[in-house]
Amino acid sequence: MILVTGGTGFLGAHLLYHLVSEGAEVKTLKRPDSSIELTKKIFSWYSDRSAELFKNIKWVEGDLLDVFSLLNALEGVDQLYHTAAMVSLDSGDGLELLNTNVQGTANVVNAALERKIGKMCYVSSIGALGYEADHEIIDEETPWDASLNKSFYSKSKYEAEREVWRGMAEGLNAVIVNPSVIIGPGNWTQGSPKIFTTVFKGIKFYPQGTNGFVDVQDVVTAMIKLMNSDVSGDRFVVNSENIPYRQLFEWIAQSMHVPVPKYKAGKLLGAIGWRMAKMIGIMNGKQPSITRSAIESSSRYYMYSNKKLLQATGMKMMPVKESVEETAKKFIKDYRGED
Repeated sequence: MILVTGGTGFLGAHLLYHLVSEGAEVKTLKRPDSSIELTKKIFSWYSDRSAELFKNIKWVEGDLLDVFSLLNALEGVDQLYHTAAMVSLDSGDGLELLNTNVQGTANVVNAALERKIGKMCYVSSIGALGYEADHEIIDEETPWDASLNKSFYSKSKYEAEREVWRGMAEGLNAVIVNPSVIIGPGNWTQGSPKIFTTVFKGIKFYPQGTNGFVDVQDVVTAMIKLMNSDVSGDRFVVNSENIPYRQLFEWIAQSMHVPVPKYKAGKLLGAIGWRMAKMIGIMNGKQPSITRSAIESSSRYYMYSNKKLLQATGMKMMPVKESVEETAKKFIKDYRGED
């Protein structure tokens, strides 16, 4: 039996689809108030039998902060994929990020140890990796520097990883993946899929930095390969290519036949933008559309190595351009209301 946390989210839903498509016996943790509509939608993008496949998921109500519900969900489980997390670059969400991502992961680790599960895969982030300098290659061994101005999200994922490492020291058989920015269809108003909505609506500026990008299917494949291997007690960067944001935005715009953003959003323009967004957010009571952390992050030149993962799994990663084109097709179908 396999348990997936975060099955109502972007990555977790894609993982669920892959697992049930392969005939695996799967259950997933779900908060009582969580919607399963995104998961259904993601299934529908990949199969004409989506409704039939969806019925093979066993939904278990629970919460990362409820240890007893975790122990109940892990009863009889051999493999555990922990994908559930809160994602936000808003500094105002710092306490909630630490509570959900760090304490929640600590609870999952403790429950997994108590239930003596066979193996766990924890989905971390490139945000939990160290950072040397612009254009320097970052890998699994790049040391974390607590003095750097990291976002609360990055700090929460780093601390959550520490809980998994602690669990390994106590006997947990586990592996960690650190995906770069994940490209794929999902909720077009949240996370990385929101980039497609932003470009489609006609944004004129592009960030000046570079980042790592990877297709969601490759992340899922990497997780499953590592879980079904003898690899344990290690972490892996899951990245396809390091691409300038300018190139990414150009590919997205071309794939959706909309104007390509022409102007570089430098530091000054970015600083003005996040301040204006914050003021608007305060006035309308909503989270700002852009944040200081997002602007600062997108202006840097991050470069990530996938060498360790490729050596361990033998994977061939999907080119980012191909991933963008496939995702754009699904965005356009959704926009047009096509089945």
